[in-house]
Amino acid sequence: MLPTLHPGDQVLVHPNAYRHRLPQQGDIVLARHPHQGGLYLIKRIQSVVSDQYFLIGDNLSESTDSRVFRAVTLDLILGKVVSLF
Repeated sequence: MLPTLHPGDQVLVHPNAYRHRLPQQGDIVLARHPHQGGLYLIKRIQSVVSDQYFLIGDNLSESTDSRVFRAVTLDLILGKVVSLF
């Protein structure tokens, strides 16, 4: 799969998108890295199991994602990516 984002791309994030509904499989989200608090990630939700979100990068060969740091909880998801520039 080709990457959705490229270096220099900008995104618009809706920080309240999950106030009234939970993230769904296929959503692209902004999340805080679970082990490096100052690092933010943009990943796609691949699956949801028991309030755990498995985040995966579209560029599998170059992505650091839940395959490395495991599934994340909702508190690490900061918003939904709603537009790419």
